[in-house]
Amino acid sequence: MNAFAEKAPIDIPYVPESATIDGNIQDPVWQKAKTIQIDNVTWPHDNIASPVKTKALVYENGSSLFVAFIAKDPNPEKIRVHYRDRDKIWNDDLVGLKIDSLNTSRNAYQFFINPLGVQLDSIEDELTKNENASWNGIWSSKGTISNDGYTVEVEIPLRVLNFDDSKKTKTMAMEFLRFLPRDERLRISNMQLDHSNSCWICQMPLFSGFEQAKQSSNITVTPALAIANTQTRDIDGAEIPDFSDETDYEPGLDVKWAITPDTTLNLTLNPDFSQVEADTGQLSVNNSFSLFFPEKRAFFLENDDYFSSHLNLVHTRNVASPDYGVKLTSSKQGHTFAGFVANDEMTNVLIPGNLGSSIVSLEQKSENAALRYRYDVDGSLSIGATSTVRQSENYRNQVFSLDSKYRPTKHDTVKLQATLTDTEYDQHFVDELCDDDPLADCELDESVLRVLNENDKQGLGYLASYEHNRKHWRAFASYRNYESAFRADMGFLSQVDFNKFVTGFEYRWYGEENNWWNRANWYTDWDITHNEDGELLEKEVQSSFKLQGPLQSIIEFGIDHRKRTGLRYDESVLSIDGNTDLFTENTQWAYFEMKPKAGVFAALTLNTGNRVDLANNRLGQRHLIKPTLNFNLGRHFEVKLRHTYERFEHEGEDVYTANLSDVRLTYQFGINSYIRLAVINLDIDRNQQKYLDEVDSRYKKLSTQLLYSYKLNPETVLFVGYSDSGYQDDDLTSITKDNKTFFAKFSYAWLL
Repeated sequence: MNAFAEKAPIDIPYVPESATIDGNIQDPVWQKAKTIQIDNVTWPHDNIASPVKTKALVYENGSSLFVAFIAKDPNPEKIRVHYRDRDKIWNDDLVGLKIDSLNTSRNAYQFFINPLGVQLDSIEDELTKNENASWNGIWSSKGTISNDGYTVEVEIPLRVLNFDDSKKTKTMAMEFLRFLPRDERLRISNMQLDHSNSCWICQMPLFSGFEQAKQSSNITVTPALAIANTQTRDIDGAEIPDFSDETDYEPGLDVKWAITPDTTLNLTLNPDFSQVEADTGQLSVNNSFSLFFPEKRAFFLENDDYFSSHLNLVHTRNVASPDYGVKLTSSKQGHTFAGFVANDEMTNVLIPGNLGSSIVSLEQKSENAALRYRYDVDGSLSIGATSTVRQSENYRNQVFSLDSKYRPTKHDTVKLQATLTDTEYDQHFVDELCDDDPLADCELDESVLRVLNENDKQGLGYLASYEHNRKHWRAFASYRNYESAFRADMGFLSQVDFNKFVTGFEYRWYGEENNWWNRANWYTDWDITHNEDGELLEKEVQSSFKLQGPLQSIIEFGIDHRKRTGLRYDESVLSIDGNTDLFTENTQWAYFEMKPKAGVFAALTLNTGNRVDLANNRLGQRHLIKPTLNFNLGRHFEVKLRHTYERFEHEGEDVYTANLSDVRLTYQFGINSYIRLAVINLDIDRNQQKYLDEVDSRYKKLSTQLLYSYKLNPETVLFVGYSDSGYQDDDLTSITKDNKTFFAKFSYAWLL
C-alpha cells in the first residue's frame, strides 16, 4: 500500500560511468546525477523545515547505484562522529537511504554512513516491525569533513539487492535521509511522513530506471579457517585437576550463488559457527523462564527476514554446532520462499510450561529444517505458511503454521496466525531430565511432566491481533492461545498451556519547534492469562508516561499492578487452583536517558516493588538499579560500562543481593580494525537462612575476552583472541578458572 503509488515515479538517470568513491565530489559524472533535496524533519517533529541543508545526487550505471550526499552544517565542530566497528554508529551524524527494491512495502534495505565513511546496514521488516542490523552487504562508502559540513560518496552494487529484472524499467521505493544529533536527534527526509500510518515503508516515494540492470549468476566463495586451543577442567570436586588441552583446526567453506536473478543458494561446509563476540551479560537469579540470545552467525543471517512471521518459529541459534547447512531463498512478483537444512552435533531442546521452562541438551546428532512461503496478494494483504522439523534418534518435533497480515486502511492492521505442532520424546529425554535416575526416584517437576505426557503429542496455537493507529493515538487488542502440547522447538516460545488477552491504548503529543520538549506519550494496557483448564495464571494492568526533551533526553516512569500465581505446592501435578498461591505484585519504575555530547550516552533504570520470590514461593521486596555509561575518549577509544544491582528482601531481611558488571573497552584503529577487552563479572550473595532448599551462600563468576578484529568487508575478516571464565562457590575460596581458549579465525570472500 504505497502512498506514492498513484504519483509518477522519479527517474534515476543512467550514466555508464563509475564515480571514484573517495568522499570528494569532484568527478564530472555527478553533474549528470539527479538531485534529491533532503529538507523535511519527520522525527521527533511532524514534518517541519530542516534547520540544515542536505541534498543527494543519484544515478545508476546498470551494475551499481551511486549516491553522493552533501550535508551542510553551520557548526561543523559540533558534528558527532567516531571510528567504530561496522553497525555501531547509530548515535553519530549519519546520511543514508532506504530501498524497497521489490516495491512490495514489506522489506527495505537500509544503508547509513557517518562522516568518516563507517557503514551501518540492516533490513527493516514491516511484517514484524523489526530491523535486522546483523545483515551485512558488501558496498563502498567514503566520507570527508570540511569547514562547512561533510560529504559522503556511496556505491551500492545492485547484486546486494533483490529485484525483478524481468521488467525493462524497474521501480523501487526509496527514502533519502540525514540524522542530525544535537540537542535533539532530527530525522530529516526527502519525503513527508504521515504519523497516522504505522507503515513507514509504504510511504516511501517511487523511483524508476535501472533498464540495463541484470542480476547475473553471481557467486561468492568464502573459505575460512578457525583454530582454537581450548583448556578445560572440572573444578566441582575436592581436588582441582590440571587443565586438559585440545587444539582444533577447522577449515570451512561458504558459497553464495545467485542461481537466477530472484533465487539465491547458500551452502556451508564444516562451518565455524563459534561465537566471536561475547554475549551481553543477563541476570536470571529470580527468573523461571529461559533467556533469549540473538543470532549472530553469517550463514543463518543471510535473508533470515524471509523466515519471519508473527511468532518466533525459526530461531536458528537452536542449531548449535552444524557440519553443513543449505539454504535457498527466492522472491519474485509477490512470492517469497525460504528454506534451509542443517544438521547439528548436539540437540538442545527448550521444554516450555506455563510457570517456567528449561533446556535439555542431548549428546546426539539432530537434523533441522525450516520452510517459509509468503504471498503478497497486494499492498494490503499478505498470506504466509511456515513449517519446521527437528529430529534426532527417537525425538521429533514438527510444526506447520498459517499466518496473514491485512491492512484494510492505512490506520488499521489485522494479524492472524494458527500453528499445529506434533512432538514425540524418547526415553533419553526423561533420562536427561531425571539425571539418569529411575523414574520412581525422579524429582517430578513441570518439565518432566510435560515430556511424560505421551497422550498429548499434538498442540494447537493461534494468535489474533488488531490495531488502529492515528496521528495522536492508537488502540490495540490481541488474543493468543497455546495448548499444553504446543511445541515450536526450532523457534523460541518458552511458555505454553495458556491463553492471554491484551488490550491497550496510547496517546501521543508533539511539541512545537520552540518547546523545551519535543514528544510525549502515555501508554496503558490490561491483560489476563489462564491455562488450558481455565485456571487463572496472571492478571495485570500497567501504565507509563514518557517525555523526550533537551540533550536527547528521555524520562519515562510507570506502574505495574499484577496478580499472579506462585510455584506449585505439589510439582507432581500441573493443576493451578488449590495447588498454588495467588500473589499481588505492585511495581514502580523509572528510566532516564541522555546523550549530552558527542560520544556520551548515560542511562539509569530504577525498579522497586513487591515481587514473588520464585525460589521460596512468597512475596518480598525487590529493588533494581541498572546504570549504563558509554563514552568516547577522542574518536578512537570507547568505554562501555553496564551494571545491574538487584536486592531481594523478605520481612526486613535480605534474601539475596546480585551484582552483574559488563565492561567493554574498544580501541578502533580505523574503519577496518579494532581491539576490544570485555569483562563480565557476576556476584551473588544469598542468605541461606531465608531459603527453603540448600543453596550456596556465595557465587561468583568472571569471564574475560580480548579480541582483535580486522574486517576488509563483512565476509573477509580476521579475528584473533583469548577468552577465559571461572567461578567461585561455597566449596572454593576464590574464583577459579575452568576454561581458557585461544582462538583465531580467517575468512576471505571471492566475488566471481
